[in-house]
Amino acid sequence: VQLVESGGGFLQPGGSLRLSCAASGFTFSWYAMRWYRQAPGKERELVAFITGGGGSTNYADSVKGRFTISRDNAKNTVYLQMNSLKPEDTAVYYCNARAVIAGTGYDYWGQGTQVTVSS
Repeated sequence: VQLVESGGGFLQPGGSLRLSCAASGFTFSWYAMRWYRQAPGKERELVAFITGGGGSTNYADSVKGRFTISRDNAKNTVYLQMNSLKPEDTAVYYCNARAVIAGTGYDYWGQGTQVTVSS
C-alpha cells in the first residue's frame, strides 16, 4: 500500500497550488479520502474529505470556498486544488485513505508534502 503526495511548494499569498496523491496497493474507489495538514507546533487538522465515489465532499471552515477536493478513480488519485492561499495555510499536507471493509478498519497515510505561503 502506498500513498504518494506531490505538488507542494513555496508561493506568495493569493497564489494557487494543486496537490496530488497517487494511491496504489488497494482498491482506491472503496476508500474515502481525506487531506490533512499540520503546521509547526500545531496538531494535525482535517482539511477536506471526499467519499469513495466522489459524490460527497466536506471542508474545514478555514478553507471552505478556497480549496476543492476531487478524485479520479480511474487514475487512483485524489487532488486538492488550493486557491487564494494565505500564510496560515503553510503546513505539511497529508493524504489519508480510510475504509471499513467486512468489519475491519483500514487507514493509510502518505508521507506528506510541504506547502509554504509567504511574501
